[in-house]
Amino acid sequence: MTTPTLLPAPAEPQTPRPGSRAARLALPRAVDALKDLAIDHGVCIRPIALRRTDLATGKTELVDLPCGATLEARCPPCAKRARRLRQVQIREGWHRADEPLPGPAPATPRQRDLITARAHLEFERAALQLANMDPDQRATELDRIDTAISAVEEEIAAEGLRGSIAPGRGRDAEGDDEDGGPRRVRSTKRRQDVPDLPRQKVEARTVGRTYVGSDGVEHRPSMWLTLTLDSYGPVHSIHAGRPCSCRRWHTDGDPLLGTPVDPGKYDYRRAAWDAVHFPRLLDRYWQNLRRAVGWNVQYAGCVEPQRRLAPHAHFAIRGTIPRSMLELVSTATYHQVWWPVADRLRYPIDRPPTWDAKAETWVDPDNGRPLATWAEALDAIDDDPDAEPAHLVRFGAQVKAKGVDPGSGDVERTIGYITKYVTKSAADCHQTSSDPQRQHLDRLWHELRVTPCSERCSNWLLYGVQPKKAHGRLRPGHCKGRVHQKTTLGIGGRRVLVSRDWSGKTLADHRADAHAWVKALLGVTTEDAEPEADEKPAVAWEMARHDDPDLPALEHRLLRAISERIHRRGQLNAARQRASGDPPVNVSATAIHSTDGEGNTCG
Repeated sequence: MTTPTLLPAPAEPQTPRPGSRAARLALPRAVDALKDLAIDHGVCIRPIALRRTDLATGKTELVDLPCGATLEARCPPCAKRARRLRQVQIREGWHRADEPLPGPAPATPRQRDLITARAHLEFERAALQLANMDPDQRATELDRIDTAISAVEEEIAAEGLRGSIAPGRGRDAEGDDEDGGPRRVRSTKRRQDVPDLPRQKVEARTVGRTYVGSDGVEHRPSMWLTLTLDSYGPVHSIHAGRPCSCRRWHTDGDPLLGTPVDPGKYDYRRAAWDAVHFPRLLDRYWQNLRRAVGWNVQYAGCVEPQRRLAPHAHFAIRGTIPRSMLELVSTATYHQVWWPVADRLRYPIDRPPTWDAKAETWVDPDNGRPLATWAEALDAIDDDPDAEPAHLVRFGAQVKAKGVDPGSGDVERTIGYITKYVTKSAADCHQTSSDPQRQHLDRLWHELRVTPCSERCSNWLLYGVQPKKAHGRLRPGHCKGRVHQKTTLGIGGRRVLVSRDWSGKTLADHRADAHAWVKALLGVTTEDAEPEADEKPAVAWEMARHDDPDLPALEHRLLRAISERIHRRGQLNAARQRASGDPPVNVSATAIHSTDGEGNTCG
């Protein structure tokens, strides 16, 4: 019988000797303590220094503005303010009972007269082109009419009409693409392997249906929706009531969660292509949904990666839609990518095609033959009656939908869930703490590096095709598009998606509302009149250089900003107490945690 070996007990940590190097290194760093204090008080730790110059007196002063970062990794206070602002926007538009935006106002008599004059000029120009006259004289008259048309259109724009009366006369307006050739049109015939959708005329309304309960009370609920992509292979996950596909039961914190059961069979190529074209698929979904239900459905949501690193989206929907309709639209929605075939690499990254400066084209590194141009590759697709799209993106079978009543606790919980990861980069949404998770991330990123992201992506050279508008500065496998970065995981577009008629306000409008609330609470009024549109500004702004002698060090600016923030919070807290009628309290003790109506500080 073998005697088990007894392991020595772990040594207890020893306190460093006072005055030793270890004791000095254990002391907190002053610069870290300063930044942590600034973060606690909501002060931007990366302020932008601007120089404001009074044009009348020539006096200059330095002003620090928040950096406005939306990621916590760059500036936590600014990212938290941006997240609160998004939460306010979602909250205000979710359960609206009225239309957020009024219709456009009718044209004024002056605007109608200008449009009439523009119509006469258009008629005169068309008649002149058909007239039998000397070509030089026709050209002279056309120049005169075009000059008059430009003058009238400038007056129309000055009268406040939104948009233009007529498009320009360039190639794009005549149906040609930017390269001068005819614009390519694909058939809109639906695929045979997807179900048909009902199609109705979309009503010009965004407010959902009202329900009347048995007690006579009206209800106007809304919804929360989650859309995911298809599966690319089984992954380690937690299932309710059954084990994982690997026949094991996982728990939270398991280092295998989110990783493929068999990495060799996991379809990383399709995962990369789906991530790049996921925004187009979402656009198609909302188009199909509005046509199927017959009204202008409004949404606000966020795109984030799942634990398996595939993107999915959470949305707040104004109004209610049957779950069966949401699932049907998800099943019937797809996006076809009509690009040249790119199913395998023809050239490795370490031996890509080369640029022939004399012929101004990319050629094969071995035989020197020019690669097919972008137009030639698309012509081959057009000439093939049996051509298939290079890629087809579809949603997965799992669609989560839930009704949310206004005023319930689910509203705030759902808003917090939607904006949970909005301040983090895609790669930081889920912690990568094990070797299998790191290997899964690296494999997906290496596939994204060689996945074409657009018609002008340099990665097309690796597949034997010259991208659109190719030039000699392209670096195959090193495209600068955001989808190729490791921090984005293929989510290169906007992470927050808000429909146009959601709240009727932009983020700048919501931010102005918060500032107006603070000013009204503090009794601050602006006596200066608004400057005229044609009046030049009385001050000039420019970026301050880091080596300007009058620019204080960042640490001094942070110290002043912290003190100013504490005083302003104290003033706001006192104003709140006066407005509520509560007895005064110690301002210095409560000012630290005081915020305005949307969670922002009064500064």
